[in-house]
Amino acid sequence: MKDLLRTEHLSREDVEILLGTASEFARNPLSKNTFLQNKTVAIYMTKPSTRTRLASESAVAHLGGHPIFLRGDDLQLGRGETIEDTGKIMSGFCDAIIIRTFKQADVDQLGLFSTVPVINGLTDQDHPTQLLADWVTIRENFGEDLTGRKFVYFGDGNNISHAWLIMGAIMGAHVVTATPAGKWAPDPKIVETARAIAAKSGATIEILHDPKVAATAASVLYTDVWISMGDSESDRDEKFSELAPFQINQELMDRAAPDAIFMHCLPAHRGEEVSVEIMDGPRSVIWRQALHRRTTIQALLYHLIKGDLKGN
Repeated sequence: MKDLLRTEHLSREDVEILLGTASEFARNPLSKNTFLQNKTVAIYMTKPSTRTRLASESAVAHLGGHPIFLRGDDLQLGRGETIEDTGKIMSGFCDAIIIRTFKQADVDQLGLFSTVPVINGLTDQDHPTQLLADWVTIRENFGEDLTGRKFVYFGDGNNISHAWLIMGAIMGAHVVTATPAGKWAPDPKIVETARAIAAKSGATIEILHDPKVAATAASVLYTDVWISMGDSESDRDEKFSELAPFQINQELMDRAAPDAIFMHCLPAHRGEEVSVEIMDGPRSVIWRQALHRRTTIQALLYHLIKGDLKGN
């Protein structure tokens, strides 16, 4: 496995390796601080970022390497150079590439034409590095035995909801997306993929449209912003009206398991997808979750470059 282009490309064994190493990096960030000595990693982003940029640059630095940050207008892609040519050029200068962009097809193509590992730092369809960070956080709170636990995402059927279903399926977990029916629900093709993986792993995949039912006995209540980068502002009023019942607030948290935690991939809009008392309350683990963006990208760079991951 040269690249991590999609969450679905990971095997359960791959995830276990990555979670274990990420946990080690959380305890000792500099334990492999010569691994990327005299090496460079390109970090190419056409979407603005806080966590992905900071996590990526610090992960490279903690491994002893040099991060090269590139905005969308820093390369000749904007003037018509092909992804194929760009991937070949970047491979000659760098030892890995992290890309955060809009189209999943662009990430897939960059992986195809690059000879060095390519890591998907986010697309409109998927967000594998975020889900690895989420699962390190879940393991820290609940351990490895997740029998009887239910993990629920509330809100828009976006890239996070897609990756949530796929990763939960890989891990053999009981995962739920609670979204309005219709155009704000997850992509049916992604749901089909998650269910196919679940049929082999023993996972339970649920797509629910009643937030109260979804929250009942849940161990994780997870959400994301309701308007993401690239979403049409013309849909705002309709979307917010449809999503209002899916706000994670005290009423939903009261229905959850006694040891339930609140998770959010950030950035957050308090008073929209989550109430202030939950976002900043004692059950929120969002800052630790954000830290693990670095530990998991560090683990990905380490194991992809070494060739340790096999894929599914």
